[in-house]
Amino acid sequence: MKASLDTNIIIHFYRANKQDILFEIFSEGVVIYEQIRKVELQNHAGMLLKIIDADIEKGKIVIYTDFKLKELGIKKIFDENVKDNKMLYGAGDMGEVYAISLAQTIGVYSLVTDDIKQGGPYMSLLQLKYDDVIPFNFVDVLIIRFLIGKVDAQKTVDDFNEINDASSLNWNFEPNIKKFLKRFFGNDAYKKEDTEFIKKLVDKYQIEVKSKFQELRRIIKEHSKSESA
Repeated sequence: MKASLDTNIIIHFYRANKQDILFEIFSEGVVIYEQIRKVELQNHAGMLLKIIDADIEKGKIVIYTDFKLKELGIKKIFDENVKDNKMLYGAGDMGEVYAISLAQTIGVYSLVTDDIKQGGPYMSLLQLKYDDVIPFNFVDVLIIRFLIGKVDAQKTVDDFNEINDASSLNWNFEPNIKKFLKRFFGNDAYKKEDTEFIKKLVDKYQIEVKSKFQELRRIIKEHSKSESA
């Protein structure tokens, strides 16, 4: 898979030193628009910027500049997407607008963002029937990595806690599991692209879905007990 990243998701993974998860899951490429690096990350990444720039230098993160978009003959399409997305989501966080516009323009399959508020890119893309971009938040990425057998349940819970704590997100794992199951396996799934995506994943990796989630929930429960003890 290839992914276009929003500003905050980059910061969350790098702040917890878990950025390699992104490169592992999105092995076909991780891309950002140049303004995310020049403006958004410059203003918000702080000391992380040196580490992010090192990965850009190594080619782990590919920057799409205006020049590159013009070379590809898609700059006008990108500009139109930016204009449309600004109308949809507002210009409060241009990182989100740039990330989704780039994904739509270059045909990237995935958008990774932690803006899950109603009306934001994540929820909107779940509901827009005509858009092929599939949104993921950081918990979705961790669950997918677990399902395909890259790590076990304990490592998944540990990584969730480290990312959650490092950025003071105050998320809870269990409700996000419920949302994941409803979205990808529920009878009222948002989009057929989601069910097609997860079916291919299950078939490719021969995933025992029920037992996988039982194990994940068992570890979460054990962790909660140890915290309250």
